[in-house]
Amino acid sequence: MAEIVFQGHGSFRMTTGEGTVVYIDPFAGEGYDAPADLILVSHEHSDHNKVELVTMKADGRILRAGDFLKDGEYQEIQEKDLVIRGVEACNKNHPRNACVGFLVQAEGKKIYFSGDTSRTEAMERELPAEHIDYAFLPIDGIYNMDAAEASVCAGLIKAEHTIPVHMAPGKLFDQAAAERFEAEGRMILRPGEKITWQ
Repeated sequence: MAEIVFQGHGSFRMTTGEGTVVYIDPFAGEGYDAPADLILVSHEHSDHNKVELVTMKADGRILRAGDFLKDGEYQEIQEKDLVIRGVEACNKNHPRNACVGFLVQAEGKKIYFSGDTSRTEAMERELPAEHIDYAFLPIDGIYNMDAAEASVCAGLIKAEHTIPVHMAPGKLFDQAAAERFEAEGRMILRPGEKITWQ
């Protein structure tokens, strides 16, 4: 059984059916007890890069935006039973050359962790063809797009399920903000809740 636990804000822990443990943008919430095979850091803002929260396995790796964006080209990296591709992520607060999102293939599913971003060309030109199963989009409207823009982006991406995250500064979760987000297949996850599949 594979699972993604939403830890709150923009932080996640993912575990594959083979037991590979991945943390994405560690910062918030609980659930840092499982030693990591991999940490993915979408950019170096302090609410996304608290790698010291995580205990690493002896052969564990930390992969940052620069590993996935080299000379303007997005890279694909295979790590254990995962294939991870860097994806465009940017807005006025997040320069394109220092930030990425992640498209992760695991256990027959495709999961898009957008990182901090607003609408991008990749959402229109690249991601719809990927037939994404789960997409996580920020909606805070301060450092990233708001719920209305994220709703438009969800319509472009056409994921099977889209989950709003990164809802307000200093909060793990904001129910009212989450409900302002609209998308076909919308899911609302609260901190500690998870998605599972086989």
